[in-house]
Amino acid sequence: MPDLLLELFCEEIPARMQAGAAESLRKLVTDALVERGLVYEGAKAFVTPRRLALAVHGLPAQQPDTHEERKGPRVGAPQGAIDGFLKAAGLSSLDQASIESDPKKGEFYVARIHKHGRPTPEVVAEIVPAVIRAFPWPKSMRWGKGSTSPNALRWVRPLQSILCTFGPETEEPEIVRFEVDGLASGDTTRGHRFLSEGTIRVRRLDDWMAKLEAAFVVVDRERRKDIILNDAKDLALAQGLELVEDAGLLDEISGLVEWPVVLMGAFEQSFLDVPDEVIRATIRANQKCFVLKDPKTGRLANRFILVSNLKASDGGKAIVAGNERVIRARLSDAKFFWETDKRTNATVPLSERLEKFANVTFHQELGSQFERINRIARLAKALAPMVGADPELAERAARYAKSDLRTEVVGEFPEVQGLMGRYYAELEGLPPEIAAAAEEHYKPQGPTDVVPTAPVSVAVALADKLDTLVGFWAINEKPTGSKDPYALRRAALGVVRLVLENGLRLSLIKLMAHSLRLHFRTWHASALTTRLEVLKALSAVRGAETIAFPLSLQLGSLWESQKDQRSAEEFELFSSIGTSLLSFFADRLKVHLREAGARHDLVDAVFALEGQDDLLLVVKRVEALGRFLATEDGKNLLAGTKRAANILRIEEKKDGVSYEGGVDMVLLHEPEERALADAIAALGPQIEQALAREDFEAAMGFIARLRAPVDAFFDKVTVNAEDRELRANRLRLLADIRRTTRAIADFDRIEG
Repeated sequence: MPDLLLELFCEEIPARMQAGAAESLRKLVTDALVERGLVYEGAKAFVTPRRLALAVHGLPAQQPDTHEERKGPRVGAPQGAIDGFLKAAGLSSLDQASIESDPKKGEFYVARIHKHGRPTPEVVAEIVPAVIRAFPWPKSMRWGKGSTSPNALRWVRPLQSILCTFGPETEEPEIVRFEVDGLASGDTTRGHRFLSEGTIRVRRLDDWMAKLEAAFVVVDRERRKDIILNDAKDLALAQGLELVEDAGLLDEISGLVEWPVVLMGAFEQSFLDVPDEVIRATIRANQKCFVLKDPKTGRLANRFILVSNLKASDGGKAIVAGNERVIRARLSDAKFFWETDKRTNATVPLSERLEKFANVTFHQELGSQFERINRIARLAKALAPMVGADPELAERAARYAKSDLRTEVVGEFPEVQGLMGRYYAELEGLPPEIAAAAEEHYKPQGPTDVVPTAPVSVAVALADKLDTLVGFWAINEKPTGSKDPYALRRAALGVVRLVLENGLRLSLIKLMAHSLRLHFRTWHASALTTRLEVLKALSAVRGAETIAFPLSLQLGSLWESQKDQRSAEEFELFSSIGTSLLSFFADRLKVHLREAGARHDLVDAVFALEGQDDLLLVVKRVEALGRFLATEDGKNLLAGTKRAANILRIEEKKDGVSYEGGVDMVLLHEPEERALADAIAALGPQIEQALAREDFEAAMGFIARLRAPVDAFFDKVTVNAEDRELRANRLRLLADIRRTTRAIADFDRIEG
């Protein structure tokens, strides 16, 4: 079957846009082909710094014929209806339609439309120009004489040629003819910018790839990456060194070169006095080069790997020398910063360094970095006993953790913050717990990042993230859609992972209350502007939370138990923040557990219970509930419980009353309803006792015993009896089923 080859050649495609552009081209073109009935066997996109290409294999030579039957108006209908039918069906007169009859509707017109499929090149010539004009570049430009016209083509950089061929492997392919903004399609392309001259005529994919490689262009992005990685490892091995692999840098470099040539350079041994991470950050950021390490010492070597886009006549000596000059200058700066910081840390006490943060605004409504550091320190001290850390040491570590933000090295290389804090703490001779906390308190920064386990580090990391979350929730700066400018989702997921992976038993409600009190102190001290507007904004969205938590009383009692007198506005604000933020934690927990195969509805069902703010217990309960619902007893009891809840919901709404309350045993006439009431009365206390000792497996075992009496009740007993007292009593019995099962989870929220 024929293949399609498309190449869009332009001045430059920025490396950061290449992967997305290749995927967009593949999807836009193939979706349009399928939409028009042209089903293909396979498609692959290619991208280099100068070209975007697509090969589609196994396309038919033309669209399939289509047959459509369109029903029209009845015979004798008004002329307007008939004219509309003829126009829609593409008919010139009713003679081209047939008449059919229906026993109920009478006779009506039917158009049978047969359309011959168009040749594939004709369809492609229609698709590609539309794709080019509407291509979703993050940034694009107009150029040339027609650039002043609003209808002029916009592209990432000036589009210089379009190659488009179609045909089977055994025949000479044809050029798919079309034009975009005066640029006509053809069958020619160009090779490397400097190593090749003139145009190259190509036919199909294999011919295109071979001729471009001969013209010093490797069109496959993954192959360029393999060449760079393997050649870099070989060069390192030849010197007895190891490459420090960097997937992000490799991806970026592969988007900068069409003909990768890997070379090695060197710098002075004296620069190795600078921390390895700073050397790596310097060389990576400024020259896009890899660093090497000595396998014997584990430290960096004074060598680096660079990737050129040229096969130089001198073997790359001039290119290496140029990179060495730049890297030498950059490392000189880094060494100066490092030496300056060491002198400063040796002569200026921590208290004076922290005072500098008073002039640094963290956020306009959340105060300075100095105020934030004080909040984190107090919260870390309160958290310390809960995570097994020394309170004084945790507070001291929190005050030190962000001190490196005002250093010269971190000012130049923000990506080494935290890590430099550890280096400076070690230079000052501070306890190792403080040095570790300085480095680790930002972690985890992603789903695969390592989680701190040292108690002091855990206390500071939790305090840092909770302060951020509570603060931004208090000023109503929550994530919306895909926007999360303050990385609050990452912070919440960090809290979830810190708690679960360290097996911590924490009350999020109490921690949020403590954190918010610290924020209130900051606000009062700075003559805070009114929070009523914030309260109104929060109240407006309270009904839209993904999970409605019955926490108002619990939050209120926690807040009022404090000795300080709080205003009504503060109480309402705290209640709103607590409810909303706990819902946010539930969402992040669902995301985290989904990776482990847990069901999101079970998380909802458990979190819906009052007081479920201990993440470790929530997960244990979810796991036990999942195992129970996988059994026959669990499945059947879920069905019965849902049936009871649905009946109650309907009847309570209709009657305008709640049927929660004691069942009158005298009115239990049927043996099945008496057996159910006896089972609930016997099992209820046992379930509560099992839950109180956190034995969720036992609780599930007790609730499983309800399955038989619930099944028997629905098989034999009519709930909506004619006798009003009997009906109400049976509805109260259903309410007892709901109440008993809700000790485990809100079964209404469980799917199935």
